[in-house]
Amino acid sequence: MDPSVVDLSRLQFALTALYHFQFVPLTLGLTFLLAAMETVYVITGKQIYKDMTQFWGKLFGINFAIGVATGLTMEFEFGTNWSMYSHFVGDVFGAPLAVEGLMAFFMESTFVGLMFFGWNRLSRGGHLAVTYLVALGSNLSALWILIANGFMQDPVGASFNPATMRMEFNNIGALVFSEDAQAKFVHTTIAGFVTGAMFVMGISAYYMLRKRHREFAARSFRMAALFGIISSLAVVTLGDALGRLDYLVQPTKLAAMEGIWHTTKPPAAAWTAFAIPDDTAQKNYAEINLPYVLGPLVAHSFDTAIPGIIDLEQKAKGNTVNGIKAVVALHQYSATKDPAALATFKRYEQDMGYGFLAQRYAPDQDLSKLTPENTPAVLDRAARDTIPNVFVEFWSFRLMVLFGFAFVVVFAFAAYFSLNNKIEKHPWLLRATMWAIPLPIIACEYGWIVAENGRQPWTVYGWLPTFLSASTHSVGYMIFSLIGFVLLYSAFIAAELYLLFKFARLGPAEHAVPALTEGSGGSGFSRAGYADKSWQ
Repeated sequence: MDPSVVDLSRLQFALTALYHFQFVPLTLGLTFLLAAMETVYVITGKQIYKDMTQFWGKLFGINFAIGVATGLTMEFEFGTNWSMYSHFVGDVFGAPLAVEGLMAFFMESTFVGLMFFGWNRLSRGGHLAVTYLVALGSNLSALWILIANGFMQDPVGASFNPATMRMEFNNIGALVFSEDAQAKFVHTTIAGFVTGAMFVMGISAYYMLRKRHREFAARSFRMAALFGIISSLAVVTLGDALGRLDYLVQPTKLAAMEGIWHTTKPPAAAWTAFAIPDDTAQKNYAEINLPYVLGPLVAHSFDTAIPGIIDLEQKAKGNTVNGIKAVVALHQYSATKDPAALATFKRYEQDMGYGFLAQRYAPDQDLSKLTPENTPAVLDRAARDTIPNVFVEFWSFRLMVLFGFAFVVVFAFAAYFSLNNKIEKHPWLLRATMWAIPLPIIACEYGWIVAENGRQPWTVYGWLPTFLSASTHSVGYMIFSLIGFVLLYSAFIAAELYLLFKFARLGPAEHAVPALTEGSGGSGFSRAGYADKSWQ
C-alpha cells in the first residue's frame, strides 16, 4: 500500500467529516429548541412563540438541507476509499448505519416536511408532536452513527472469524449499549444543544443591539440562555465521564490528551495545564503543572498511577511479539487449515492488530521474514506507531475544554441578566454572544479531532491499523477526488452562510404568520415588524 494513498484517503475523509460536522451540532440543538418554543406556544396560545418557532425553523431548514447533502457522501467513502476496512468490519459497522437510515433519517426527513408545511393542516398538538419527532429523529440519527463510531473506538459485540477474515456479530446488545457509544452520544448531542443555544442567542443579540424586534429577540434570547446554561454545564460534566472512559479503554489516547510521557506517581500526580509537547523528543517544554490534580481528574482517585506514553510503548512491544505470532499463525491456517495453526492463532488473537502494525515494517511486509537481527527495529517502530500525534491531541483537547468552560460563563451571565430584564443594559455581553456564534461549532470540531486523532494508528482500535484499511487507488485519483470534494463542500458552506445571513438579517417580521396590526387583538405585531413596545 502506497503511504501517500493512505495519507490522502485520511485527509479526504477528515476534511469531509469536518465539513459535515459544521452542520450537525446546529441541527441537533435547534430541533429541541424549536420543540421547546412550540411547546410554550401550545400551552399559552401566544402568537409570538409560534412566530419564534417558524422563524428559527426557517434557519434550521437551511442548515438541515445542506447538512444532509454533505453527510450522504461520507457513507459511500467507506466503500470507495476504505475497502479493506469495509471488508473487515462491514457486517458490524454497516448494521447501525443501515438502522440510522431506516429508522432515524427517514423519520426526520418525513416529518420535517410536515413541520414546515403542516401549520395550517394539523392541530396544534399534532404539529407539536411532529416537531418533537423531527427532534427525536435527528438525535436518533446521531445515536446510531455514534454506535458505529463507538465500535471503532472500543470494538465490543463482535469477534474475528479466521475462516472469513472478517469481524462478525456475537452480541448486538453489547454493540448498542457500548459505554463508549453511549457516552459519546450524550456528550455530542448536548454539545449540539450548546451550539443551537448560542446560535439563537447570538442572532437575538444582533436584533437587540440594533433595537429591532425587541420582544421577539428578548424572548428568544432568554429561552436560549436557559437552554444553554443547562446544556453547557451538562457537556462539561459528561465530558469528564468520557475522559475517564478513555483512561480505561484507550490509555494511549488519554496519555496523549494529557501529555503524560512518564507514568505518574500518586498521590502527587500533576495535571499539565500548559505545555508544548515534542513527539520526537518525547518530552514537554514550558510546562505549567498543577500537582495532586491528575489522579482525581482522570482516575477519580489519589492512589492510581496514570500510565505514560513511554511505558505504554514498552507494553506495546510485548503485544506486538504476540501479535506477530497471531498473524503468522493466521496465514498458516488460511493456507493449510491446520488445527495447530488455528490453536496458536486463538492463543494470541487479542494482539492480532499489533502484528498487522509490525507487518508494515517487516521485509517485503512479510512477517515470516523477520530474523533475530531485524526484529528489535521492527518492534520499536511498531510500538512507536501505537501513540497518536501528542501535540495535536494535547492542544485540541485543551482548546475544546477551554471553550466549554467559557460557554458556561457566557450562558450564566446571559441567563442572569435576561431573567432580570437587564440584558439590553449590557451591550458588551450582547456583542460577545453575537461573535461567539461559531465558537461552539469550532469546539465540536476540536472534540472530533480528539476522538479520531486519539484513536490512531487504528481504524478499529487494537484490531485493524489505518494503513491496512485503505483502498488501492492511485495518488492522482486521490488528489483529483480530494480537490473535487474541497471545492464542492466549500460551495455548500458558502451557500449556507449566504442564506443564513440573508434570512437572519431579514428578521422575523418577514415570517410572522399572520401579520397582525397593533391593537387588532393579536400579540402586538405589525407588517413593519414586531412592535418595539417594552417587553420588560
